[in-house]
Amino acid sequence: MNTLLRESLMAARARPPLLARAFAPASVGNVGVGFDLLGHSVAGAGDRAEVRRIDEPVVRIAAIRGCVEGLPLDPLHNTAGTALLSLHRALKLPFGFELVLHKGIALGSGMGGSAASCVAALVAANALLEQPLSREALYPFALDGEAVASGSRHGDNLGSMLLGGLVLATHERLLRIEVPAAWHCALVHPHVVLETRRARAALAGHYELGEFVAQSSNLALVLAGCFRGDAALVREGLEDVLVEPRRAALIPHFAQVKQAALDHHALGASISGAGPSVFGWYDNRADAAAASAAMQAAFAEGGLDSDAWVSPINGPAAELMDSLDQDSQP
Repeated sequence: MNTLLRESLMAARARPPLLARAFAPASVGNVGVGFDLLGHSVAGAGDRAEVRRIDEPVVRIAAIRGCVEGLPLDPLHNTAGTALLSLHRALKLPFGFELVLHKGIALGSGMGGSAASCVAALVAANALLEQPLSREALYPFALDGEAVASGSRHGDNLGSMLLGGLVLATHERLLRIEVPAAWHCALVHPHVVLETRRARAALAGHYELGEFVAQSSNLALVLAGCFRGDAALVREGLEDVLVEPRRAALIPHFAQVKQAALDHHALGASISGAGPSVFGWYDNRADAAAASAAMQAAFAEGGLDSDAWVSPINGPAAELMDSLDQDSQP
């Protein structure tokens, strides 16, 4: 093989793909005691993104399919589109992206639907870069996208999707928190919509200093229990005294569903994200599975259908599904 042909083949192999597909899982935001800070991914549900590299240096949304209708195709008003625009501007890319979203998470579900769109789009687009970024480096762009949906830059859903498992997400840092492999979550989503902005509006008003102290104590106990693998510490701390009391009335039959979760030996139970989904933590899968059925039954008694997932708390991270070069595009 002559030198020119060898160099040509090496350059072709190093060339970034022109199309990539990625999947981002659902998540439990806040985990009760970690408002806007703590979240964990959930195996099962999720969003998919297909991103194509285009010559024009713009971001376009070609289509949005799946379980959600009526989402804006204008990137400036779409969470995934805004995340890609942020990435594009920051890197001063000479090319652009065309996005097709496949929604698998209902909006207003409390399962991180807007965050999943951001993360799936970024992971796919990242694969098209000549020098892909780390997951942590994608985080600021995801924050820009999430702000379109909720009006604030919070990473509790984003961090867990980017890294997988339980993640503490500040504005500047993502910290993966290991928990025992046996620990599982039961997550139940009733078929009602609770918009994130409405749920956040319910938090306006006066708070007592003692409430912040109690919530901080509970968060510290949960984190210590996770780091130590001590279920008793988590059981002592996993009680939201700050946000849950102000949002519970927005979720039909919340008290009955939470009690059903607690009746099956939960370490704790609360609202997932902004709601209306409800989650419980368990130190084994069998209890989580039994609890999910009981929680669904409690919603059904109130006339609500629901979907349920049982997942390790150490859930999956977003993943690149495949990427295609110019010669193998469909």
